[in-house]
Amino acid sequence: MLIDYKNVNISHDDEEVVLKDVDFGVNPGEFVYIIGKVGSGKSSLLRTIYGEMEIDTADKAEVLERDMLKIRRKEIQALRREIGVIFQDFKLLTDRNVRKNLEFVLKATGWNNKDDRAQRISEVLKQVQMEGMEDRMPHELSGGEQQRIAIARSLLNSPKMILADEPTGNLDSETTEQIMNVFKEISASGTAVVITTHNMSLLEKYPGTVYQCEGNKMIKQ
Repeated sequence: MLIDYKNVNISHDDEEVVLKDVDFGVNPGEFVYIIGKVGSGKSSLLRTIYGEMEIDTADKAEVLERDMLKIRRKEIQALRREIGVIFQDFKLLTDRNVRKNLEFVLKATGWNNKDDRAQRISEVLKQVQMEGMEDRMPHELSGGEQQRIAIARSLLNSPKMILADEPTGNLDSETTEQIMNVFKEISASGTAVVITTHNMSLLEKYPGTVYQCEGNKMIKQ
């Protein structure tokens, strides 16, 4: 199991309760939705998974076999290399082209050979149908194209799991379908995909395991 949470409690500044008594599990290749209104705790839960937000208490809180209650700051970087994170606003570096955006991540994660970096960039761009876009600047790309590049970036280190926080929130319906198809292909290849969304229409068209955040609780549907 990639994520194994039992009776997890999350709060802001140890005061405002965000989620309590959360049971949450994700297996390899699983396609998972976390649904709920804005402010219901979806993003906070994701942040605990990649170590940006601490868990208050839990009976068990493991991510990729690491105990998130005891993990050290210096161990979080290694954990994040095994997790791809995608945001609603893409978070591309606007002052450099697609190739240099992707190279930045590879260099930061230990890819020292230039040829190896070039090959990996080619592979992930092909995976998201963005071949030939290496020299484009972010502002030259549509929202959907920028999100594809963000997905490619998340795939660079062959993660075991993708966390996508409202990844289609800024996209039109046609582009949303394209992006969701990419996520489904990633899941089919064996990488787990966890998506937060308030777009209920996605759940029927792209079925998956569904958890709902509401009233400080997270319930499996």
